[in-house]
Amino acid sequence: MTEKILYTPPELHALLAGSGATVIDIRPPAAYRQAHLPGAVNIHEVFTYLLPDSSPQGLAGMAATFTGLFAAAGVRHERPAIFYDDTIASQYGGACRGYWLLSYLGHPAAGLLAGGFSGWQENGLPVAAAVSQPPAGDFVAAPHPALLATTEEVLAALDNPDVILLDNRDEPEWLGLSSSPYGKDFAPRKGKIPGARWIEWHAFMDDTPHPAFKPAAKILALCDKHGIMPTSDIIIYCFKGARAAHTYVALKLAGFHKLRIYFGSWNEWSRNPELPIS
Repeated sequence: MTEKILYTPPELHALLAGSGATVIDIRPPAAYRQAHLPGAVNIHEVFTYLLPDSSPQGLAGMAATFTGLFAAAGVRHERPAIFYDDTIASQYGGACRGYWLLSYLGHPAAGLLAGGFSGWQENGLPVAAAVSQPPAGDFVAAPHPALLATTEEVLAALDNPDVILLDNRDEPEWLGLSSSPYGKDFAPRKGKIPGARWIEWHAFMDDTPHPAFKPAAKILALCDKHGIMPTSDIIIYCFKGARAAHTYVALKLAGFHKLRIYFGSWNEWSRNPELPIS
């Protein structure tokens, strides 16, 4: 059975009226308090969290942090958990970061609201203002290491022609003009991981009022220009994993199946002076 990732606003509305789902709003708390999907719980940390490092201790800390947050939000193993932001492109693809995090931590049915909150409103669907306080869920992390690349694995990939390192940061970062989307000197070094190929994350989206991923055929054609195939072994990185998760979803929807995210990304790599940059 094909994994379902994207739910249109009418599909999610029907799901909530029927068997149900846990809905996670990752927007800033002020936006959530103004209006949100009925029953949605706000977890802005999905976007703001920075992995200290991709050591076993760092990854265990991340798993513990999000096990607590997701369980408190009512996430249960037997029901879908759907993430949304204002659009699929808001906060550098932050909702996709939530989808990837929950998938990596072992939930079998994470998903995304296609069109985001703006698409939900465009469809005339109901919103709420009251803060949701659902019963605690039973979610416990059981990480899938195959979805994540550590610093050591990225370093090993530099000498492995069978692994493609895909940088999807904004152009100023790729060119070494800025260290991050949060300011040109936010991180201590500028540049890129040696040997990486570059496709800016925006290239995987169309230009509709509610941004959406391009059709699979267009994504395949774009990747083909860079020598990236659906069978390629790909590690994606950005600054902290949001844009990388956005590209992860785009490629997964297009039929790519050997995908990992270097979740520490440039934020981690640039802070270790022993790691090479170009």
